[in-house]
Order: sequence, then C-alpha cells, then structure tokens
Amino acid sequence: MFRFTTGDRAELYGAILRAFGAANERLETALGLDDVRTRLRTVGWLDAIADEDLHEALKQLRQWELLDVVQNHAENYRTAEEYERRNLQYSLTRRGEAAFAGVQHALTVLASTGALQTAVLEAITDRLDELYGLAGEPASVDRRIFSTLQELEGHLEALLDNTKAFNGELQRLLRAEGADLGVFREVKAATVAYLQEFLVNLDQRGHGVAEAVARVEERGVAALQERALRGAELPPVSGEDPGAAWLERRRARWAGLRAWFLPVDGGRPRVDQLHDVARRAIVSLLQVLDRITESRRRSSSAVQDFRELARWFAAAPGEDDLHRLWTVAFGLGPARHAHLAYPDPELVPSSRTWEEAPPVEVSALLRTSGRTERFTRTGRVRDVAAIKAARAERARQERAELQEAWRTLRTDGGPLRLSDFGVLDEASFERLLDLLGRALSTRPDRSGARRAGTSDGRVEITLTPPADGRIAVLRTAKGVLRGPDFLVHIDTVAGGDAVVGGGPASTSILRHSPQEAAGRHEAAGRHESAGRQEAAG
Repeated sequence: MFRFTTGDRAELYGAILRAFGAANERLETALGLDDVRTRLRTVGWLDAIADEDLHEALKQLRQWELLDVVQNHAENYRTAEEYERRNLQYSLTRRGEAAFAGVQHALTVLASTGALQTAVLEAITDRLDELYGLAGEPASVDRRIFSTLQELEGHLEALLDNTKAFNGELQRLLRAEGADLGVFREVKAATVAYLQEFLVNLDQRGHGVAEAVARVEERGVAALQERALRGAELPPVSGEDPGAAWLERRRARWAGLRAWFLPVDGGRPRVDQLHDVARRAIVSLLQVLDRITESRRRSSSAVQDFRELARWFAAAPGEDDLHRLWTVAFGLGPARHAHLAYPDPELVPSSRTWEEAPPVEVSALLRTSGRTERFTRTGRVRDVAAIKAARAERARQERAELQEAWRTLRTDGGPLRLSDFGVLDEASFERLLDLLGRALSTRPDRSGARRAGTSDGRVEITLTPPADGRIAVLRTAKGVLRGPDFLVHIDTVAGGDAVVGGGPASTSILRHSPQEAAGRHEAAGRHESAGRQEAAG
C-alpha cells in the first residue's frame, strides 16, 4: 500500500495522490489526464512532465491498486486525440484513500509535539453531563445524542493522542545530550513550568470525570448507544449490517474512557499514572537544571585543574620553583611557629636572623593537637574503695531481688495458671515476661503446648493454652497485663544455676528440695558476690 513512497518516482507518485486528495475535498471523484496535470500544479508540482511519463505513473499506481480507471461514455468526442485524452477517468480506490490518509497522518504526527490540556478534561466532563441530561429525556432527539457522543469520543481521542505525543517528546527531552546549554536550559525550565501548571487541580478534574461517567452509567450506556446508532443514520450497504460494528466501536471507546478515569476492576486510573509521570519528569528536569547550573558556575572540572597543574610542575625550571608552586597550589607549606622560644634564650644572640638561628624544637603534641606542652606535677591517684563498695552492695541487692523473683515464680508443686501468680513485683514480672516471650516465640507441639528454655539450657518453661478461654490479669507497680490464662510449668532440666536474659541480674536458682536448694543458693551467692567484687575492682 505504501510502495509509492520509495523509488525514483516517489515524489511524483506522492504529488499525484495529493492531487486526487485535493479533488476529493472538492467532491471531484474522477479526474482525466488534463485534470490530473492541472491538479499537480495546485499541490506544488511545477516540473514539466511528458504525457508518456504521466501515463506510466498512473499505470503504476493502478498496478498497486491505488487508482482505478473507467471510461467516460457521457462525453461527445470530435477527434481521436480528444477521445484518448478525455475518455479515461481516474479515481482513488479504497486502498488509495487509506494510503493517502496514512501518509497525511504520519506527516501530522511528525509535525505535532503533543500537549497536556486541562481544557480537554473539562470538555469531556461537559459532554458527559450533556449525555446524562439527554438520556433522561425520552423526547430528546437521537441525532443530538449521536453528535454529543461523537464530540465526547473526539475529545477522548485528542487527550490520548496529545498525551502520548507529549510523553514521547518529554522522554526524548530527558535523554537529550549535546544541545546548546543555553537553549537546553530555557526549554527545560519552560517544560517544568508547563508541567506544574498542568498538575494544578488535576486530581479534582479526574475525579469530576469519573463521577460524570458513573452518573451516565446509572441511566444505561447500552440504551444510550442504541439511540446514538439511530441518530447516526448509517447508509445501507450490501452484506453485513454496519450497525453491529458501529456499536462495537462505541463500546470499545467507552471502555477506554473507563480505563482512564473509572476502571472496572477498581484499579488505579491512568490519569493518576499521568500525574506520577509528570511529577517524576519535573524532578528529573530540575536535577538536570541543577547540574547545568553547577557546570556553569565552575568553568573547569577538578580533573582539568589537576592536569593543568601537572603541566606547570613539568615546566618548572628548578626544585625551588617546584616548592613554591606546591605552596601556592595547596597551601601546605611548612608551619612558622614564631611564638615558640628557646629553652634558654640567653644562649642565642638576638642579633642573628631567623635563617642563621638554630631551629626550635617542636613537640609532637603541637603537631597533633595544636597545643604546646606544659609540664606540671603528677595528679593524685583516685581512691576507688567507695566505688568498689557501692558496686558490691548493688550486686548483693540484685542477687536478693533475683532470688525473691524466682522464689515467687517457681512451680515445684505442678503447673499453675498464669492468673495464680497474682500481684508481682517489678523484678519477678520481668523474669516471667522473659520466659513467656521465649515460649511464645516457639511453635506449639501436637498437644498445643509451647516449650522454651533459658540460654544455658537449665530452666525450661512449658505453656499450655487454656481450654476454657479464660483471661489472666497480672498487676504490677507499672501496669496491668491481660492475656490468655496459660497453664505455666517452670522446671529445671539439670539443676543448679540458670541464666535468663544473659546478664548478672538475671542469674537465678531453682531447686528441687529445700535442703539442696539452700546449699546451692548460699554457694552461688558467695561465688557471684566474689566475682562481682573482683570485676568492680
């Protein structure tokens, strides 16, 4: 269909099709040879062309099924030459009309830049409101519904085409490189302002269109489209009824309208995606503008500066010049400590210059911290006996609190309900919470019980969920804990000391018998107290 756009005669073929297109606009469907030559001049073809070349071009277009030829029997011909020139009438076929329309559309797309027009959104809302009013009036004219529906689809198509074209231009602008920085900066700054203006009240306009679509659907879109079909007054054609295809196109256009503003599946409307694209483009453009501004502020980069400095070093005539260049470039020359004095100033005559005088010793403290050394008497050693005693006393208190907490929580007599613990002090409550947290973080077994142990493996807790769904309430000085009234069983696996939580304050003794527990309690207390005193020392 588009083979006429290539080859040596592509320009002539295109001019001939433009001539037939201009004739169609004037409702002239058939052109003779002289008419074709005249129309060629009106469309811009000014080169001389022989009849043989024109006949050959028309013949080629006929072979491509872009033109059709018929004989004109209504004319009276006086000569054979007149019959030859005026008898044959050429006209565009459907393929020719489609090919010409395709080329025109391609040229239009190449020349267009796209736009984001808020007026189109408002026009769509107005047409939907008009359809809502017409659908509620049985006496309204079907032709009016048809024209309003056509206007609505025209606005929607303009929105889609302009949005796609503008988004393509926007992405190409974001990727543009090598352009003049001045023009580039102006274009991007104008684009940012354009996008920001478009985003103002975009959400409100989108919601307005969605509400208008919902109102029209309440009146029935199918019935509205049927009335529009009657108002379209389609011409009769042989074969299949064109009304079904016309209605199918209307349904597809309405589905596209819903996809943009009110999706059927409740997903995100495409107008919101357009909002995100515009905001991301604004951020990207502003970042590019910042980079352009920074590049203008600095005429050269650090790499270029170092390369130029390397050339200066290479061209320096002597070593002294190299040192001076280093000092000027980096400012890292040797420090001048003019405030320092000699240990014995009388040994150095004041008549000597700095160059002749011996150097003054600079201490390491001055080089590292910027302060001069000052020698004073040694400070006294601090007496830490009070600190050791305080730490030992604190260790004993923690040990006593821990013993009392485990005495309260032990379940030597068998499982207890969580509510049986009653009112707990803060230390006991913390140990119980630690064990409960360890147990609840494990998976239940087949019976529903949860088991966990301390970090040293010597203490084990078993939680069994309550069968009656009771709620336990534990009260402490800091608040109240409510939860399922678990059956709690705390037991030692191997006896002896157990560590819960990993710290000294969480060491506890659980005992099986009073005599054995008392001995272990006293031995562990002496051992831990001695360890704490040694650590404090």
